[in-house]
Amino acid sequence: MDKIVIIADNIVSPLGFTSAANYREVKAGHSAIRHYEGRWNIKSPFNASLTDRAKVEEECAAEGIDGKYSYFEKLAILSIKKALDNCSIDASSPRTLFILSTTKGNIDMLRSNPLQLPAERLALGSTARAIAGYFKNDNLPVVVSNACISGTCAQITAMRLLESRMYDNVIVCGAEEQSQFIVSGFQSLMALSDEDCRPFDAGRIGINLGEAAATMILSRTSNKERHWSIVSGAVRNDANHISNPSPTAEGAFRCLQQVLKKTNLDAIAFINAHGTATLYNDEMESKAIARAGLEDIPVNSLKGYFGHTMGAAGILESIVSMHAVNDGTIPGTRGFDSQGTSRKLNVTSCNTKTNGNSFIKLISGFGGCNAATLITKGE
Repeated sequence: MDKIVIIADNIVSPLGFTSAANYREVKAGHSAIRHYEGRWNIKSPFNASLTDRAKVEEECAAEGIDGKYSYFEKLAILSIKKALDNCSIDASSPRTLFILSTTKGNIDMLRSNPLQLPAERLALGSTARAIAGYFKNDNLPVVVSNACISGTCAQITAMRLLESRMYDNVIVCGAEEQSQFIVSGFQSLMALSDEDCRPFDAGRIGINLGEAAATMILSRTSNKERHWSIVSGAVRNDANHISNPSPTAEGAFRCLQQVLKKTNLDAIAFINAHGTATLYNDEMESKAIARAGLEDIPVNSLKGYFGHTMGAAGILESIVSMHAVNDGTIPGTRGFDSQGTSRKLNVTSCNTKTNGNSFIKLISGFGGCNAATLITKGE
């Protein structure tokens, strides 16, 4: 019987240009979050994790990525290209599909368009076609843009398409570029922090935004080797509010209920939570985890290292979690000191050893959307 496995991955972020490099930085406790004042002429200061554009452009040149591509598109192409270097699939094959996960895509073209790219590239579908076109893939790419759960939704979509046997391989890339538009928008919601974020902590005051591109290549195979695989995934929308999560955590709880049907709790190394460090998100997640009976399972958040990378978050954080489990480690939650949610969780404040071979990725977003995956390494 065929199974759906993850055969390659890559992360391009301010912490490095490979998944291994990013995991090493996380394990060492290093953060890419920095303090910015006057960036993009924004009056209020903010903390964020932003890529060094000169270094990214230099790396793209070294990888032979040329032509008229926006910075956002180059981030995605660079990550995909590096992931492809780690496997042997044909990216141009009609049996290979591209999925792009993003919330804003080329939104910075509204402010600046130095390459004079056509206005249609603001449309996410056009952006996805440009990225897939770089790899000479003629299939119509899929775009998943469902607020902050986009990356996890994209992985679930890939799993379902492979299970249907429509494709043999799916290349899933989540990418996000920060801009004046995005930062100002979150500031208007009073959701940003001008200090390093503190997920689940009593002193948390808001999020730090981040930019990155993360790629996961999934394949349908009958090979019996041990691989990482997405065993189960669920998306639930409780439609509570345009921006606030459900006070009862109904959607997130139902996601956890669904993915728990296919696992033994003893195999779970940890729950990689969304952990944005906002008052309402972290409180909601604590309720969902408690309602699911998972209070004793270790919980962590990676936002203190990368910031909130939006459309890339679900993929980036799953990749880091895979590398951590491979290393027998539960990454600590940077910024966490004392419990700040009504439901007590087993939040890891520092790196901890684990013998588990699975983890749960939990994520939520605006509009009451929620998603979860169970990702396992095994036969």
